[in-house]
Amino acid sequence: MVAAGAALADEVGLANLTMGSLAERVGVRAPSLYKHVGGQEDLNRRIAVLALNEVADAVGGAVQGCAGRDALAAAARAFRAFVLKHPGRYAATIGQEPSDPEDPLAVAGRRLLDAFMAVLRGYEIDPADVDHALRMLRSLCHGFATLQVANGFQWSADIDESFEWLIAFADRGLRAL
Repeated sequence: MVAAGAALADEVGLANLTMGSLAERVGVRAPSLYKHVGGQEDLNRRIAVLALNEVADAVGGAVQGCAGRDALAAAARAFRAFVLKHPGRYAATIGQEPSDPEDPLAVAGRRLLDAFMAVLRGYEIDPADVDHALRMLRSLCHGFATLQVANGFQWSADIDESFEWLIAFADRGLRAL
C-alpha cells in the first residue's frame, strides 16, 4: 500500500495524495485502506521512511569506492536524480519528526546522513565543523533539486551545467576548510 501511495504521490504531488485517490488507484474502497495504514498522516510518514531509505541506498551506492570530489559529485548527482524521479515521495520527507531514536524515520534518516558522512571523510574537516558541513551538503542538494522539480530555474543557463558548477563550488569550499 505504501509503495502504491509513493508512486501516486510522485505522479500527482504529495499535496494531492489522498486516501480516496489511493483507494481508487489500488481498486479498493477507502475504508479498506485503514487495514494497512492509520490514515493520511501515517501514510505520508511511511512514504517518508520509504523515500529516505531509497535515497540513502542511491547516495550510499553512488559513493562506494569514491573519495573527495568524486564522492561529492556522485552523492550530489544521485540525490538530485532521486528527487527528480520521485518528487512526491521526497516531499514526504520534509518536516517529518522522528518520535524516538528507534523510529524507522530516524533510522532511515541516519542512513542518509551516513552516506553523506562518507563523502565528508574525503575532506579534512574539523570534527567541530562536521554538522555544519552536513547541513551545507543537504541544503545544496535539497535546494537545487527541489527548485528544479518546481521549475524554479527558468532562465537560459543550462541546468546541468549549473549543477556541476555547484558541485565544484562545494568541493572548493570543503577543501578550503
